[in-house]
Amino acid sequence: MVKLLIADDDKAILDLLHIYMRNEGYECTLANNGEEALEIINLHPELDIALLDIMMPKMTGMEVLEVMRHKNVDIPVIFISANQTQTDKISGLLAGADDYVTKPFEPLEVVARVKSILRRQGVNAHSLAQKDSKDFINLGAVTIDTKGHQVMTAEGEEIKVTGLEFEILQLLAEQRGKVWSADEILNSVWKDNSSASTKTVMVHVSNLRNKIEEATGGEKVIQTVWGVGYKIDK
Repeated sequence: MVKLLIADDDKAILDLLHIYMRNEGYECTLANNGEEALEIINLHPELDIALLDIMMPKMTGMEVLEVMRHKNVDIPVIFISANQTQTDKISGLLAGADDYVTKPFEPLEVVARVKSILRRQGVNAHSLAQKDSKDFINLGAVTIDTKGHQVMTAEGEEIKVTGLEFEILQLLAEQRGKVWSADEILNSVWKDNSSASTKTVMVHVSNLRNKIEEATGGEKVIQTVWGVGYKIDK
């Protein structure tokens, strides 16, 4: 499992990043100041990546990174800072950071940057999450977070799906290779809802497929078996 340190003295930001990273299946350790962050890094050399706020009490993120690099601790670091000037970003990168994110930020952007660094480090974040957590179903082009009720691209971008679309995708994904007829999907997802029909299923599958293809550049995750139903290949 990917192990990640998040250090920020702003509890709201700390909690927000924790939620998003935990939903990716990462094991997160949290720190409220620079000294605590450095102590965690010293105690856990197996960390895969660290998110460090620059302006923290006791020790700044810059100071933490300086000590890390002096001790030849090569854990990748992403700086998170309210300083938005190009000079600040360049200074952070020259200090040895692997990336620099400015506040306010979009959490999914931070997720994507973490995944990008993990890929460069030779860590397949989705496959690790899938291996260690039953809450994730990896379909290659997309990953289903069954606990967080989210569908994400391989780059970490969320695909906005409805509740019924999510249930259809999860149903097909949990039994890959099996062909589900429209009637079977109707009975499994809609259950006793008499207002729904097989045509309703077809519309929802079509909408779901279009959303996935648009988000992934045309990946055909859901296959149609003409005259029979739908499946996701193994």
